[in-house]
Amino acid sequence: MEGSKAALALEGLLDGQGLADSEFELERKVLIGRYQEIRMLLFLGKDIFRWIEQCCDFVSRSSTVDPRISEQSFAAFVVDDPPQFVREKLERWGVSDRRAVFSRAIGIHSLFAAPPPPETLSPIFLRNYHRYADHAYICYQHLRPFFSLASKDYDFELYASEEYAKILSDQWERG
Repeated sequence: MEGSKAALALEGLLDGQGLADSEFELERKVLIGRYQEIRMLLFLGKDIFRWIEQCCDFVSRSSTVDPRISEQSFAAFVVDDPPQFVREKLERWGVSDRRAVFSRAIGIHSLFAAPPPPETLSPIFLRNYHRYADHAYICYQHLRPFFSLASKDYDFELYASEEYAKILSDQWERG
């Protein structure tokens, strides 16, 4: 939140409501906020890649699934055409642009296996990471040809960590 307010103040879109910081301090807050966004996307990307790996493992052991389905098939599926109930759940969670969030998470995770130390990232990268992440996703998708999946043919569910833990707990109690 601090980073967003600082970015607005630097752009002249915030009239300084409670922000008596210098331009240098505002810029520092923006960069810290962007770094936190990168970390969040990286961890989301790890979850997406884990899901993609599980899907590919299932496909590799199934004789009834099209062999042209690859990692990129599942990446495009989650970014471009997730099932309607997944879209609705994301909207309820306040995700206004799921496509950008998921594609950038895949892009960032394809660049970094773990969060890089903040001092190793240039201010140019931090300010514009979303552009780099967008291009990294495109590069990832172009690594190999893939078969597109459609939500009308396949579905999946999406759970928040707490929600998933409750489901597992309920199943454990039922025996």
